[in-house]
Amino acid sequence: MSTFAKWAPAVLALVLVASPGVWRWSRHTITIAHEAGHALVAVLTGRRLEGIKLNSDTSGVTVSRGRPTGVAVVLMYSAGYVTPSLLGLGAAALVTAEQVRPLLWATVALLAAMLVMIRNAFGVLSVVLTGAVMFVVSWYATPEWQAAFALFVTWFLLLGGVRPVGELQSRRARGRAPRSDADQLARITGVPGLVWVLLFAVVTIGALVLGGRVLLPL
Repeated sequence: MSTFAKWAPAVLALVLVASPGVWRWSRHTITIAHEAGHALVAVLTGRRLEGIKLNSDTSGVTVSRGRPTGVAVVLMYSAGYVTPSLLGLGAAALVTAEQVRPLLWATVALLAAMLVMIRNAFGVLSVVLTGAVMFVVSWYATPEWQAAFALFVTWFLLLGGVRPVGELQSRRARGRAPRSDADQLARITGVPGLVWVLLFAVVTIGALVLGGRVLLPL
């Protein structure tokens, strides 16, 4: 892989995450991953998943039924902010193992499964468009373009997973996120919300560092 092909996807991902105007739109992809994390953990821990909404302001909500306290609900609320970064770390492993097409097809399959649980029009549009892009690249692009696209997606998840954590604490500091994941976890566990935010930061930054170390030797 040429130096340009290696670095261009990372630079493009950084631009999409760091530019305020562009981030307003690109953040929707991170929201999809965030809510998918809540939904997947809810199902895996035995909760009843009732639906997912993705909103045009980049917020989202996943509704599930089950005990209001306990390990299952703690895991579910903990999953959202770390899922994009963990997905990025997994994608980095697949890219370095030259499993690009399986990565793209797995993403399409996960989005299709998620689509069944979407409960609003904007959410359907977001998931369908994201899945369509993944499908087109996986089906029609050359192996070289697939590899470059997979690198871009991986870097975008790794970089884009960090910024929402900082935004979360900024909103909390201004009293604008009383029902955030961190505050819900504080209510359930008695552990301060700031501690949960710091935990999210450790996981997302750690995933970025590890993922970067995996990808940079390419």
